[in-house]
Amino acid sequence: MFINNIRIEGFRNFKDSQIDFNEGVNVIIGHNNAGKTNLLRALSLILDNKTPRKLEIDDFNKNIPLADLRAQPPKVIVTLSINESQNEDLMGDDLVTVSPWLTKLESPYEAKLTYVFFLPEAEHQAYTDALAGETEPKNAWLIIKHSFLRKYVHKIYGGNPALQSQADSENLHKFDYQFLHAIRDVERDMLTGRNSLLREVIDFFMDFQIKSDNTKDKAIKYSEIAAHKQTFSTDALALISQLQFRMKEGRDHIMKYADETGAAFDGAKPGFDGQISEIEMYSALKLIITHTTGIEIPATHNGLGYNNLIYMSLLLAKMQVDTDGEYLGSNAKVFPVLVIEEPEAHLHPSLQYKLLKFLHSKDTQNARQIFITSHSTNITAAVSLDQIICLSGDSSGRVNIGYPGKVFADDIAGRNSKAYVQRFLDATRSDMLFARNVILVEGISEQILVPTLGRYVGKNIEDTHTVVINVGGRYFDHFLKLFDSNNPYTIHKTVACITDRDPTRKKIGAGNKHTKCYPFELHQDTPSYEYAISGHSQVAQYLTHPNIRFFTQNQAFGKTLEYELMLSNPFCDLLITDSVSNQAELTALATHFMKGEVVADVVTAGTMHSSDENNRILDSLTACTGAEWDDNTKMTALLAARYLNSLSKGGNALEIAANLESNLQKPICEHFSVPSYLSDAITWACQ
Repeated sequence: MFINNIRIEGFRNFKDSQIDFNEGVNVIIGHNNAGKTNLLRALSLILDNKTPRKLEIDDFNKNIPLADLRAQPPKVIVTLSINESQNEDLMGDDLVTVSPWLTKLESPYEAKLTYVFFLPEAEHQAYTDALAGETEPKNAWLIIKHSFLRKYVHKIYGGNPALQSQADSENLHKFDYQFLHAIRDVERDMLTGRNSLLREVIDFFMDFQIKSDNTKDKAIKYSEIAAHKQTFSTDALALISQLQFRMKEGRDHIMKYADETGAAFDGAKPGFDGQISEIEMYSALKLIITHTTGIEIPATHNGLGYNNLIYMSLLLAKMQVDTDGEYLGSNAKVFPVLVIEEPEAHLHPSLQYKLLKFLHSKDTQNARQIFITSHSTNITAAVSLDQIICLSGDSSGRVNIGYPGKVFADDIAGRNSKAYVQRFLDATRSDMLFARNVILVEGISEQILVPTLGRYVGKNIEDTHTVVINVGGRYFDHFLKLFDSNNPYTIHKTVACITDRDPTRKKIGAGNKHTKCYPFELHQDTPSYEYAISGHSQVAQYLTHPNIRFFTQNQAFGKTLEYELMLSNPFCDLLITDSVSNQAELTALATHFMKGEVVADVVTAGTMHSSDENNRILDSLTACTGAEWDDNTKMTALLAARYLNSLSKGGNALEIAANLESNLQKPICEHFSVPSYLSDAITWACQ
């Protein structure tokens, strides 16, 4: 069996949400306060027999209209659906355990457990009378807290909750819920044999070479283990006798004081005797770490991260102990659940990866189902999309649940997209799954510059939990399948896609291919060329989409990011960085422009050095027609074209970002104009 899903109603930030689970490993991610810890707490209300099941006032979901709150008392409902596993032995303990709770008898079976925290019906009239005239939600909750919370009760029902048949505690105790908190004292919990965890593990694995020998029957095993115990008792008795011998004279002196104080009376005298059992000796054992050099150090001197891994290994060993029917008989657990909160809290990236690899191995089969909450991109990079569950909250307080592995269609295109995204989500890129908002860009230059440009339009992307992801080309469609809120299972985030116009032309004729061209060359020679631009169709397609938009340059004048930066700032020295070649030529072109001169004047002056590309630019601008291409526009385009051809993309973007950041620190900043399509994209993403 496995926990197929959980439905949470009225609990903390969950108003009414259902979360589906996998049979094996479930990695639950999301931004802070998305509800990850609350989900684990909801699970524990049913599965953890050690956790308090009585709730506090702040455990209620407070997003309830006052009218509804006055009409009826709030309650919390948590429902677990437990389903038949693949290849499950229907004659085994699983079905026996859940059989009283079945809601579907045919295979695959389904059982339900429902936790309810509610105000009994007998108190409802007093409740409605107390809240009848209340006009403030805050006061209403105070009345509930002080007058009614103590009267609330909790029940766990098995099967159809409408029948209100209480689940028997004996079967509930068959679940073994082991929870590793993000903040935990592992030294206290495991490092000496005085602790119950280590003591139980040691006791189970004592004489394990005999217990695990399948060539011997139970009688032989019992006889051999009994012989070991007898040998230990004999040796222990010799130790006790030795202590008594060493205490012989001292005992007489001690007893002298007993006689004098009256402790010895009626012929009875105090003395010393004892026996040491194996279990009592466990407290003398301490966990040590042996290095390859042979040096031994106590585990207390180990790093916290390593001790957490050791603790986890002991916990898995204990889960093996707890499920062994031969060892514990009818007290054995049937369904162990391992829950780990934020394993990255104590583990560096390589250990996080190693941990996830281990949790996928057969060695963790003692844990029938594993739940992990995480903020770590290293964790998400180490698991498949199918194992990730993404929680995100919106402004209305609703929790959205996304399943990245389920958003892709089961066809060739869908499988290709899924494989592409899976490979892409390495540790540096999977942060798109954690952020509130996402800006997808084509290349490294946009990734470097957008955060800085955001500050020039009054938006700090870090403050709005927005990330910029470089998808390495026009591969947006693969990733938008993750976020398209019009479709089921997707992760609801605000997504801005920034793409370049990248105009191209193709000489008419068979076998010719499109090559890059300049905006001022578009549609200038239609008898000889076919022309195309990118981005326009996506902008139109997503213009009214609820959470996705495309942004690109002006249809007539746009080309690429670097071209657009100069087009918007033709006289800005911040763009002329050390890695820009032809700096003198660009400065001279800007001087022509500031003097009011035109392209023809540049040609006459011979400012630009002669090359095929430069001649092409000048000839095309000279021949360019159209009302929108006036002299000023042509001069700006000339500067933008020469600037684009004078830089290396990535390195220049770093230098521009550095210049722009330094400019922001000045008492009086030099003016810089963010291209409108970038400003619009940043504003949309950071709304």
